[in-house]
Amino acid sequence: MKKVFLISFGLFLTYFHPVGAQSPRNIILDADTANEVDDLYAIVRCFAAPEFNILALNATQWQSSQWATAESMEDSHRLNLLLASYLNVDGKTELRRGGHRRMYDWGDKAVHSAAAYKIIEEARRQNDGEKLMIFALGALTNVASALFIAPDIASKINVYWLGSTFDFEKNISGRNDFNAIMDPQALALLLSSQVEMHIMPVSEVGQMTSNFKEVKQQLENLHPLGDFLIQRWFEHIDPNRKTRTLWDLAIIEAYLHPEWVTEEKSDAFENKNIFLYRDIDTKRFLEDAMSKIAEKLKGLE
Repeated sequence: MKKVFLISFGLFLTYFHPVGAQSPRNIILDADTANEVDDLYAIVRCFAAPEFNILALNATQWQSSQWATAESMEDSHRLNLLLASYLNVDGKTELRRGGHRRMYDWGDKAVHSAAAYKIIEEARRQNDGEKLMIFALGALTNVASALFIAPDIASKINVYWLGSTFDFEKNISGRNDFNAIMDPQALALLLSSQVEMHIMPVSEVGQMTSNFKEVKQQLENLHPLGDFLIQRWFEHIDPNRKTRTLWDLAIIEAYLHPEWVTEEKSDAFENKNIFLYRDIDTKRFLEDAMSKIAEKLKGLE
């Protein structure tokens, strides 16, 4: 009788154990952190998620932007280093430089970098049936370069990306948004591959606007990192002081809370492994993100 009880109890744990208590998923973050404000908030949100084991934080370029700095990827990498020091990463997450410019349009198209080779290394570590999750918050340079160098990883990676636009009524994709035009070659490579992609079109996120006063009230004086996030919001070079669209938070929240968003498979691309997000619950996304960031700040030393 005792043996039967133990087996039954084990089955109960197997089938009814809450999702949040499962082992964290190994992920790589790939961000153009110095470009705007939202990347910083999205990165801290990821480090506040017990669902994630962040293997690497990669810097990506935004060199084609009209307001790009002279060394956009390097600036992002340095900002990643600063965030890591605030977050007490202590070597648990590798910080890797990515490509310094967009992919080439002929020959060896890849921009070879530590970030691209880190993606290849971790993808090849995956067991059969497993995939490395990559959250790409900017240009797809590092991800696509890794795929170009090592085509065998196509079945080993699962890319979550914020970028492009999509008209769901006409079933038409647009590719003139910031993240897309920062590296058209990289986007074209992935959209014609067999890599599984989960895309949050920027056309679905424009309403995800936060108010500076409210964010300041939630994060101020909790930790120096919170004060830095507030300072970054206010001092960034673009003119939006009172309100900002925190674009990159949307793709993070969509994965963590699929119940607050609709996701559907798309047949609009050559790549038939593409899923699109739509109809996000903006209020819940923002409330959850800010509360989790605040909790993380309170727990930092």
